[in-house]
Amino acid sequence: MRINWSAIQLIFLSVAIAALYSFANHRSAQKKVNGITITFVGNPTLYLTEEAVHKLLTQKYGLLQNTPRETVVLNAIERAIVSNAMVKNAQVYCTVDGALIAKIVQRKPLGRVGGAAPFYVDDAGKRMPLSPYHSARVPLISGEITEKGLADVYTLLNYIHTDDFLKKNVIGIHAEAGKYQLKLRSENFVVHLGSVHHFNKKLKNFSAFYAKAAKDHSLHNYTRVNLEFDHQVVCTKL
Repeated sequence: MRINWSAIQLIFLSVAIAALYSFANHRSAQKKVNGITITFVGNPTLYLTEEAVHKLLTQKYGLLQNTPRETVVLNAIERAIVSNAMVKNAQVYCTVDGALIAKIVQRKPLGRVGGAAPFYVDDAGKRMPLSPYHSARVPLISGEITEKGLADVYTLLNYIHTDDFLKKNVIGIHAEAGKYQLKLRSENFVVHLGSVHHFNKKLKNFSAFYAKAAKDHSLHNYTRVNLEFDHQVVCTKL
């Protein structure tokens, strides 16, 4: 009978690989967490600190240091971190040498709503609590803020945030009866935007007006700039 050495070699190789894999898994399971590293991705401004994250994990899971890796549930740790109101997303994993790494993406505030219970509006249009660690330099929202108004304000904030000129100059939005006014950093006049209908065209018209008036050194002559009329910038002088 002819022996099929190729088949025997293949079987032997498969058994050897399975044994090595099992051995590696066993060794890996015996390893313990030898360190925890918290990294904030993107925005350098910290609305949440490393110490706060360590405290959250300690309260939830106790001391993770020297915990066997096989008992650490990474998905659960991610959910615990994301449960913090300042966190948008988190990725948690273990390195080969036993370090536990948590990469955190914070929520990003675009505006701050004032009042008795102030809060931020984040870049997803959702309410975000104020941080005890840092106060964001974003436009202040005042006036009548309904849920519909909050959606309108988010639309304006999102546009302002993506426009270099507006982001630099707009420091406040006031809401009243479904209409909006913009307060500027360096000028005394108030910009009456009206409703958010065609707001992007209105703001482009305003940017063009502002550039020309700045060139003419006439910005100080105005007390009110009205953008409510289609394709027009109506100004009131001193």
